[in-house]
Amino acid sequence: MNYVGIDVAKDKHECVVISERNEIKVPCFSFDNTRAGFTSLSETIKAVSGNKPGEVKIGLESTGHYSTNLLSFLVGQGWTVIQLNPISVGDYKKAQSLRRTKTDKNDARYIAEMMITDRNKPYQEQEYHISELKSITRARYRLTREMQNIKGRFRRSLHLLFPEYPGLFGVLYRGASLDLIAKYPSAKEISEIHLTTLTNFLKEHSHGVLGKGKAKEIKEAAKQSIGHYSAGDAFELKMIAERILFMQRQRKEIDERIEEIMRELNSPVTTIPGVGIYTGAVIIAEIGDISNFDSPSKLQAYAGMDPMIYQSGNYVATNTPMVKRGSSYLRHALYLATCMASFSNNNFATYIAKKKAQGKHHYVAMAHGMKKMLRVIFKILKSGKDYEEPKN
Repeated sequence: MNYVGIDVAKDKHECVVISERNEIKVPCFSFDNTRAGFTSLSETIKAVSGNKPGEVKIGLESTGHYSTNLLSFLVGQGWTVIQLNPISVGDYKKAQSLRRTKTDKNDARYIAEMMITDRNKPYQEQEYHISELKSITRARYRLTREMQNIKGRFRRSLHLLFPEYPGLFGVLYRGASLDLIAKYPSAKEISEIHLTTLTNFLKEHSHGVLGKGKAKEIKEAAKQSIGHYSAGDAFELKMIAERILFMQRQRKEIDERIEEIMRELNSPVTTIPGVGIYTGAVIIAEIGDISNFDSPSKLQAYAGMDPMIYQSGNYVATNTPMVKRGSSYLRHALYLATCMASFSNNNFATYIAKKKAQGKHHYVAMAHGMKKMLRVIFKILKSGKDYEEPKN
């Protein structure tokens, strides 16, 4: 058996091939992150293995987008590829030498050596829908976080130009409210609009919900506003409002695609209390193939929700935090689902209340609820059956 270690980088990758006796078969060499570079790598591996894919194992770190294209190419060529956790690789390197030496060539050698004793399962490409769902749910998460930051800037600028405005609308970032600020981004400009123009604008952008009464209220508030007019601040607020509107349209488009995929998958995960279309999509996308996990504890470890263990001599720590080294997207979805379940489902509400009654902090109790949620998800995905409320 030959073992190929690849240290992935942005433009060039380092590669070394060793035997199962840790003898160098091909000294470390570089290849470009291009089609030609990938092809030369494959030809080199073929030459060493006698074109026998079963005689080769290729290892590389799971380094996000830098490794995606290379991973897809190698799997498409029929090679056995194993993704290694960068934390495990880092710990292995530290164990091999006390010297703090970091080179790409050394990293490739360490990865190849780890392959000799590694027991990880070979990488398997996900189903198309799962892969797409993972990409777009993560895109939605990042877009939402970006929108939160921009909304903070929106409120700051609005406080300078029209501080009374937020109290005029129940929902500040939707419908006629945001459209009005995108068109007239200050109290001064709104106060100068003719009442009929303002009324027609509100009717059009609220689909007839708002009319002359709301127009009068807004116009009067604008006239009495303590806001300080600045052309520069008004211009920035207009740009921010337009950006929020644009991002909302993008998120709506993403949500429509998520709903379409979820209808096609028809997963029973959405029958679990607290799990909606979006949280269910994240859970399915981040977990992937449930057959990769033999038990709920392994799924819990994958999510980074297993407790840290510290033992030395006779001392065993009892209050340790979660490891939090798994998928942060999965943990976030589990937290949202558990929050919803604690309000809507008596089973989860009772369980979390019990933990609080034991003296646990709110977030500690919620963490226990998340673990319960994960156990339920494991059971539902394994069985493929809809959730059923447990009988007392």
